[in-house]
Amino acid sequence: MGAVGGDILQVSFTHPTLGGVTLFPKANEDSTFDLGGFRTDDDSNNVDGSGAMLKKITRALWMFECTIAGDMNTRQELEALTALSGNPIDATWKIAHVNGTVYKGAGAVVGDVNLNGNNATIKLKVAGGQNLKKISG
Repeated sequence: MGAVGGDILQVSFTHPTLGGVTLFPKANEDSTFDLGGFRTDDDSNNVDGSGAMLKKITRALWMFECTIAGDMNTRQELEALTALSGNPIDATWKIAHVNGTVYKGAGAVVGDVNLNGNNATIKLKVAGGQNLKKISG
């Protein structure tokens, strides 16, 4: 079987003081996963006089991005994400893909949290320490 891409079915978070929320991504939109961990610097000048590579390895946050539905009337995702964005305590996130894969990590909403009132969508970006881990699929 080949690689299976497609939609994110749902994104959910649980937070010790703000509770839990399930977010529903917009169908047929791009999503980006970065599991975090260590990265080797991409610099062609990292070389010594003998031609040997000088490796600079640094830690990177995990990150996930997608576009979610933004319902101003009942689900109020904008209010929940805004409250979470300003809270110093990380939430536990779960991201479910249509191919059956589920990832989990502790992190926070990062960047601006804006609702597109015409399209009823919010660009969501979440990042956290350690690694985003596959728990199913």
